[in-house]
Amino acid sequence: MTSAITRDWVGFNTFAAATQTQLLQLLKRLKDENVNKLTILVIGKCGVGKSSTINSILGEKAVTVNAFQSEGLSPVMVSRSRTGFILNIIDTPGLIEEGYINNQAMEIIINFLLNKTIDILLYVDRIDTYRVDNLDKMVIRAITDSFGKEIWKKALIVLTHSQSSPPDGLSYDEFFSIRSQALVKVVQDGTRSKKYDTVASTIPFVLVENSGKCNKNVDDEKVLPNGIAWIPNLVKTIIEVAMNGCKSISVDKKLIEGPNPNDRGKRYIPLILAFQYFFVIKPIQRSIKRDIARH
Repeated sequence: MTSAITRDWVGFNTFAAATQTQLLQLLKRLKDENVNKLTILVIGKCGVGKSSTINSILGEKAVTVNAFQSEGLSPVMVSRSRTGFILNIIDTPGLIEEGYINNQAMEIIINFLLNKTIDILLYVDRIDTYRVDNLDKMVIRAITDSFGKEIWKKALIVLTHSQSSPPDGLSYDEFFSIRSQALVKVVQDGTRSKKYDTVASTIPFVLVENSGKCNKNVDDEKVLPNGIAWIPNLVKTIIEVAMNGCKSISVDKKLIEGPNPNDRGKRYIPLILAFQYFFVIKPIQRSIKRDIARH
């Protein structure tokens, strides 16, 4: 699979001046740590706002968004360059079709990612989906089975449609807390984590609002109902996860196919040989010596 053509990040100039300033500071932080490239995998169910979120991050219509057509099966990687830093973002098809995991879509995603390195996983869902169900767990499990449990150490969860009004009787912060805790439980169940496993509970959540009607502050930045300018906040969280000390995920045949069962058996060979020597061969030798001694 050929790499995407890296283009100048022209959409950067469409951001409010205050947002540009914050983003440049964040990019400098990466470069100070000798990080000159990040590759972000964006994944989730159909219609949750994956493509729109990518366009918002880049400040341009880099990937196609069509709410009235089914998503295509082919992943798309867009690459943008700014001040010597390269940002790769991979858009993927939705993983659910007619109530089941779309195995064809997952297989295509995996093949597309072969020999690539995932620095960040953006798992996208909607904040205004009030219930989690078995489909959510199926998606989490499909991601875990495909890329390994370690990928959740490089993940953050993005909740779109975050300008939505909370249900009656809940404040915005309470609404967000309930929704995020429900998803933490889904990730914990979907990754088959133990209750004491902290991976799911440490995944950061970021609220986004991709609508053109998103409110703005006095600096012309897009803000959420809680007043947070969400684009620099999302990029800041991405960088924090990228620099959290956990290894990026290299997608190779070993990751996809799993360990060779023959290799797994090899480590038991010394134990088997030792068992045979002490509990089979040695008793036989002693028995033979006793027989010889009798005669």
